[in-house]
Amino acid sequence: MGKTIRFGVSLDSDLLEKFDNLCAERSYQTRSEAIRDLIRNMLVQKEWEDVQGETAGTLSMVYDHHQSDLAQKLTELQHDFLDIIVASLHVHLDHNNCMEILVLRGIGERLRDLGQKLTSTKGVKHGKLTLTTTGKNLK
Repeated sequence: MGKTIRFGVSLDSDLLEKFDNLCAERSYQTRSEAIRDLIRNMLVQKEWEDVQGETAGTLSMVYDHHQSDLAQKLTELQHDFLDIIVASLHVHLDHNNCMEILVLRGIGERLRDLGQKLTSTKGVKHGKLTLTTTGKNLK
């Protein structure tokens, strides 16, 4: 980890007031902690843009398990992406609806491809791919 550097930031007083309110809402102890998180979020966003770089994420889906052959279709698609699926969790939400959560790790393009194929499968009520970082490039 590198040494800590202090630097100044000039802001309009109204913008600073809004930032301070946001820091309080999110329970940041200092402005520096909030600024560090903002910078990390921008760096993670940059990682996502590199479709050839390794990233991590989760894919959440809600679907009606009574829909004909849907569970089988989802399983078959997942078998085509075993190289990026780290773990899966299946939850019975009620009599008709299930939630499936996949933990993913691999090349960003593959994660996006799997996410698109699964969430666009007929019968999936809602799906969301959430990407994050493997943490390798963050301090």
